[in-house]
Amino acid sequence: MNKFQLRDYQSDAVQATLSHFRKTDESAVIVLPTGAGKSLVIAELARLAKRKILVLAHVKELVEQNHDKYLSYGLKAGIYSAGLKQKQSQLQVTFASVQSVARNLQDFATEHSLIIVDECHRVSDEENSQYQQIFAQLKAYNPQLKILGLTATPYRMGIGWVYRYHYRGFCRADSDRPFQHCIYELPLQYMISKGFLTPPTMVDAPVAQYDFSALNANTTGNYPEKEVNQLLVSHPRVTEAICQQVIQLADSRKGVMVFASTVKHAEEILGYLPTAHSALITGATPLQERDALIAAFKRQEVKFLINVAVLTTGFDAPHVDFIAILRPTQSVSLFQQIVGRGLRLAEEKKDCLVMDYAGNGFNIFYPEVGQPKPDSSSVPVQVFCPVCEFANIFWGKTDDEGNILEHFGRRCQGTEENTKGSVTQCDYRFRFKECPQCNAENDIAARHCHQCQHAIIDPDDQLKAALKLKDALVIRCAGISMTESENKLKVTYHDEHGEELSERFDIANPKQLNRFNQLFGRRFAQNSQPVQFKTLTEILSMSQLFCAPDFVIARKSGHHWRIQERIFDYQGNHRKANQL
Repeated sequence: MNKFQLRDYQSDAVQATLSHFRKTDESAVIVLPTGAGKSLVIAELARLAKRKILVLAHVKELVEQNHDKYLSYGLKAGIYSAGLKQKQSQLQVTFASVQSVARNLQDFATEHSLIIVDECHRVSDEENSQYQQIFAQLKAYNPQLKILGLTATPYRMGIGWVYRYHYRGFCRADSDRPFQHCIYELPLQYMISKGFLTPPTMVDAPVAQYDFSALNANTTGNYPEKEVNQLLVSHPRVTEAICQQVIQLADSRKGVMVFASTVKHAEEILGYLPTAHSALITGATPLQERDALIAAFKRQEVKFLINVAVLTTGFDAPHVDFIAILRPTQSVSLFQQIVGRGLRLAEEKKDCLVMDYAGNGFNIFYPEVGQPKPDSSSVPVQVFCPVCEFANIFWGKTDDEGNILEHFGRRCQGTEENTKGSVTQCDYRFRFKECPQCNAENDIAARHCHQCQHAIIDPDDQLKAALKLKDALVIRCAGISMTESENKLKVTYHDEHGEELSERFDIANPKQLNRFNQLFGRRFAQNSQPVQFKTLTEILSMSQLFCAPDFVIARKSGHHWRIQERIFDYQGNHRKANQL
């Protein structure tokens, strides 16, 4: 008999799944915050299934947790996990670790109707990955196999979004992802406002703070361990001061989780915390020792639990009421995941104290933008597409009143559904490179035109070639000005050191007007409000709102410089104007 009553949002997630798979076999994702009860949603879906299903998780703790919730319905299910010393695959519902199944595919040579993947942001689309091997094995016995993922963090740095299309009508990726559709999502704010999670208390007053701004993250959003250690070694007093404050603030707290940057850093932190009440878990900690330390922490025999990137998922200790973040991250999702370790409800728990000693600068309620944060002053901003009117969320900068000064979005994320039911992404681009062959707009990182396949010269190659020429001039453009000159529009490009290049457009000439609009009208007001200008007077009245290119390349023509290229939205190895 089921002793759990599903909350409204859990029932909605279940219904969204049933509705989706009645219409299509395409894979789907449910996004629920940490503490939202994914295991109950999984249990209900498993209970409703009429044929054989497989529930996968990447750690034995989640396998056991999901299995226990299902048993609460008074039903039977098998466990297939070497870590739990059980290998049962004959029952209708099997809860399994992905590693154990991938190593024993012969035990799953039978038809299944559904695979449910917990923490599905770990799924890779690489053909040889363990998840894909399992999917391929089960699809061989059932081509109509349904695949459902659940996660709190559908975005991973360096990999991107785990799904492509969102049910609210926007697109997360230009190409296929491990899952095709997000069919249900619940915001963290809802969970806290409804009392389903403990409210976080974000304190922005650390006694000391690391400055990781000089380090460059790799493609996965992580920082090189060697460089992090070098930075931390040069600031030993900072770590000591932080630990002293953590001890002081923890006096009225029951459980403290400390997230360290590296193993060496974690060991240093351990040395400053009370020896009898502190423990450290890393990826190298033996499994038996890890289980014993976690058990001691849950019994509250250990108060301070330090870890290095191993307890961000699949860890449930509701008494945690203090999160100390001593590691940098560029990911809103990872930041939310870390804080989420302290948001589960517990008796007499009123809040969870969160101290960010790494200067990450994230608001826990920020939406995931899907790109690395450009700099510490960037915030999520809403930008409407001028074509489909979709409200995009990009990184950007605002003034004190919240007005958008600039944004860093590339392409509209809105989608449209045609009469046949297929979904396509809006093709409007806020930033683009124009194909020299067919004039099609391409992503600023494109090497070939998506329309005609013509090669697009890399901006770095353009700059490198121009810098080698004696009759070429390259300026870093710090700004532009527009004036009237002999009934024509004069556009002047200003270098950061005062050098200038200029060109003229005859606005009365339709071809030149069209070229001006393509270069500048299309990028008007930080690429968010494209305008087709018609008169010189109109252009001059709005001259302060035009975007400047990052570089301008000119060639000598007699006694004058003739502009050859204007490079907008540059992303490469050369420094732009006014950048240190």
